[in-house]
Amino acid sequence: MTLPAHPGSVAPVSPLRAPSTTLPPEPLPAPLTPAGARRKLRAARRARKLYEREEVRRFTWRSRRRRNVWLGSLGIVAALVAFVLLGTFSPLMALRTIEVVGANRVPAEQIQSALDGQLGTPLPLVDFAEVKQELSAFTLIQSYVTESRPPNTLVVRIVEREPIGALVTASGFDLVDAAGVVIQSSAERPAGYATIDARAGVGSAGFRAATAVIAALPADIRSSLDTVTAATKDDVTLTLAGGARVVWGSAERSDFKAVVLAALIVTNPVGSVGEYDVSSPDSAVLR
Repeated sequence: MTLPAHPGSVAPVSPLRAPSTTLPPEPLPAPLTPAGARRKLRAARRARKLYEREEVRRFTWRSRRRRNVWLGSLGIVAALVAFVLLGTFSPLMALRTIEVVGANRVPAEQIQSALDGQLGTPLPLVDFAEVKQELSAFTLIQSYVTESRPPNTLVVRIVEREPIGALVTASGFDLVDAAGVVIQSSAERPAGYATIDARAGVGSAGFRAATAVIAALPADIRSSLDTVTAATKDDVTLTLAGGARVVWGSAERSDFKAVVLAALIVTNPVGSVGEYDVSSPDSAVLR
């Protein structure tokens, strides 16, 4: 029985309830039949084959790339080898001309004739050891350099020995360079060259001192030299045309001594004095 509400009171409110919802149950997987199993197996095999095909394609692409790089490198090397072989052994590079530069006392034709055994040889294969051996027979050649000028020219640049004075011999005179190498022999004294009297012989300290002094003289004084005497390296004495003597001493400071001598000759010409002593160039003496 429901009691009447008291005047002024509020009737209690019953709480609201959410409507209940029930999710439908998930369907159970269909049972695997033999036919379904075979379909899944075929699909797995196809996926495996696709994967393997992609892996093979990726691997073979890298292999082809490496192979192409190797083939390209080998092709470049082969081309370079072919170019070198063609340039080395080609008849177009065969030596046909030998050009000699700087030969005055030695006839250039003689040098060319001595080296004509190299003609026809490919320029890169010229036997320079044989060239050296052939040129060493020319005593007037002091040094030389060769220059290959493609396609078929060999240039030989010669530096000849420079005569410095004459040595008196039993048969006449030998014109020699500073090393004592005979440049020419003659019965008469070579014009324009002083005679060298080195009592210890060619190659001695006296001979080396005498040639060093001659080389230091200016051209006008050298042309007026008559004799140079040097028993040792410290007693070089010059005799000028006209009879004046020059006491030189050792070959040390020869450049300065030459300047002092030239000045003395200007102020005291040859013939006005009998001796110029420049052995101590800072205090030269006239006699």
